[in-house]
Amino acid sequence: MATNMIMIPFCFLLMLLSPALSQRCNPQDKKVLLQIKKDFNNPYLLASWNPDTDCCDWYTVTCDTKTHRVNSLVILSSVPNTNLSGHIPPSVGDLPYLENLEFHKLSNLTGPVQPTIAKLARLKTLTISWTNVSGPVPAFLAQLKNLSFLDLSFNSLSGTIPPSLYQLPNLLSLRLDRNRLTGPIPASFGSFRSNPDLYLSHNQLSGTIPTSLKNLNSNRIDLSRNKFEGDASVLFGPNKTTQIVDLSRNSFAFDLSKVQFPRSLISLDLNHNKIYGSIPAGLTAVDFLQGFNVSYNRLCGQIPVGGRLQSFGADSYFHNKCLCGSPLPSCN
Repeated sequence: MATNMIMIPFCFLLMLLSPALSQRCNPQDKKVLLQIKKDFNNPYLLASWNPDTDCCDWYTVTCDTKTHRVNSLVILSSVPNTNLSGHIPPSVGDLPYLENLEFHKLSNLTGPVQPTIAKLARLKTLTISWTNVSGPVPAFLAQLKNLSFLDLSFNSLSGTIPPSLYQLPNLLSLRLDRNRLTGPIPASFGSFRSNPDLYLSHNQLSGTIPTSLKNLNSNRIDLSRNKFEGDASVLFGPNKTTQIVDLSRNSFAFDLSKVQFPRSLISLDLNHNKIYGSIPAGLTAVDFLQGFNVSYNRLCGQIPVGGRLQSFGADSYFHNKCLCGSPLPSCN
């Protein structure tokens, strides 16, 4: 009986303490998240952000399992026209342990890339995509030395690409595609130490490819649908390990017959340019070529026999000056 009398107050004490024990979220992190919600005008998308509950359990929020500091904030919408609107709140820069920050498919998100993001020294992934964020690609992003993935695709960004981005030592992927960017590719991009994948397609970029890019050995390069011109052969080389290259729908003009391609190529798209010369026999040694298109150029001569070149349809070779041989009509 005495034991039971002792246990009842002890259990009651545990009940009183249990809410406090369950609150893993750092109080300062929670305060910042509630400010972000307020700055977004308390959207329904963030309805789970209840001040009376543990913020580590909130929708779109992830905490480190040991420190319980917020390390990931992913705000996205699976439906169009969500009621989340406005600019990216300055308070996002006040989550010092953040490693992953993502704003995705938020059509009412506007304004510039928030400058306080530069304070997030631990950030590894930054995604702001499929929004109406505008203004320039900010040079201050070069301060995020731990950044591995930078995705600013499908926005309304304008201006030139900042040369300082090459200073990101761990960058593996740079996505600036589907914006309104102008100007050239910075020559400094030849100094990337990490050889990031480059996605710059569907912009209004122009000029020639810097010769410094001969030092770049990216797995994927997509420069399609811009206004580039001149020689793009520096992107290739027998010692590179590049797998996918898309240069289509530009005004590139160079002698294809002089280009040495890496045997690692999986896909090569050069359609709708001003490329001349003949298709080099070296392409027959590319064993794993799965995509190939040189249509709408100024190529001439016989298509080399061998390798994978005859496995592609005639539409991969159409509208050239005088290409012939399988899969096109035979040469006379």
